[in-house]
Amino acid sequence: MDRPDALIRLFLWWRFAKATSFRGYWLVTSLYLVVVADLSAFELVFLGTAMELTVLVCEIPTGVMADTVSRKWSLVVSHVLMGAGMLATGLTTDMVSLTAAQMLWGLGWTFSSGADVAWITDELDDPTRIDRVLTVTARYLQYGAIAGMVGFGVLGWATSLQTAIVVAGAMMIALGGLVAVRFTEHRFEPTREHRWAESMATFRRGVALARRDREILLVLAVTVLVNSGAEAFDRLHPKRLIDLGFPDEPVLWFMALGITMLLVGAGALRIVEARIEDEGVPRRVMLVSCLTGALGMTLLAHAPDDTIGVAGTVLVGGVAWTLIRSVSSIWVNRRTTSDVRATVHSFLGQTESVGEIGGGVVMAILAQSTSITVALTASGAMLTVAALVLFRARPARITGIDHRAARATGHVA
Repeated sequence: MDRPDALIRLFLWWRFAKATSFRGYWLVTSLYLVVVADLSAFELVFLGTAMELTVLVCEIPTGVMADTVSRKWSLVVSHVLMGAGMLATGLTTDMVSLTAAQMLWGLGWTFSSGADVAWITDELDDPTRIDRVLTVTARYLQYGAIAGMVGFGVLGWATSLQTAIVVAGAMMIALGGLVAVRFTEHRFEPTREHRWAESMATFRRGVALARRDREILLVLAVTVLVNSGAEAFDRLHPKRLIDLGFPDEPVLWFMALGITMLLVGAGALRIVEARIEDEGVPRRVMLVSCLTGALGMTLLAHAPDDTIGVAGTVLVGGVAWTLIRSVSSIWVNRRTTSDVRATVHSFLGQTESVGEIGGGVVMAILAQSTSITVALTASGAMLTVAALVLFRARPARITGIDHRAARATGHVA
């Protein structure tokens, strides 16, 4: 499995299967929390905030672990913990238990956040190909998510939402076994002595790189703003669409909506893929995506009917979120060095959590004290601010060396 093409195929199909499990799980879980558990708008956002608090606390320690102990085994642990959290969600409707299950899932997520990109970047060891590989990976995530939407949507409709959630959790754990058996780790040298000291040194090197690189700092700042509005959309758009009169049989209709968003997202990624290696493309894509998301959030918030609400949902979930999350990871990855790659990606994950926690609390209060419309409108405003920050920021330039070589060595302005 050392040949580059075989390595890429393994990575792509693993991400496809993982997306199948996760997106199928979230389709049925988003309905389960509303229809079966009967959670309020405040409780829905609180669940997400509790999960993000877990991510905030654990993101950097698990990222440093991936850089010092093992990227591969970090991914295995991630699968087991996420799968356990998914299983637990399908076995309870109690708010305390659901919160604990979401926090367990969040802990599992931190073990894979950044470790997956760091693993393929170093094992492939080809700076001229990695941007394209990561963009293709994002498309495979969309295709896997479609498979999950169809498979688990039909399973939830034919059996029960609880059954579909439990099967998705079991699949996630099984994929951890695939990683343990099939993934190699030939280009990573783990720390075998003085692990605590080396872990702290890795953390300090990651902080130093992030602080001196203006492009990384820009991505982190924009990520906080974007994710301040993301939590309200992720947690509230199913309830908003149901309130607008989304048709009967919500499992099948939400499955169709999810597939539509994923197909639109895959098309957007296909357009970006051809030019992603150009130096200025990530910034431009992020800017357009933030503006698109702001428009979609406003449409969803003020929609007079479910048709307009669906259009806004597709713009946010299909175009904006897909491109922002994919391009921000690529943008950061091209400016990091191998020894701190997972750690710096963990900084990105942590800023996502900071935004979602802060925004989640504010949007939960707004949704509870005013309305979902006000919360979604405020979320759209945060995306507009993010676009303004991107527009006004000066690009950092690499002087005297080719940008691909700079990416390989970490010599960036």
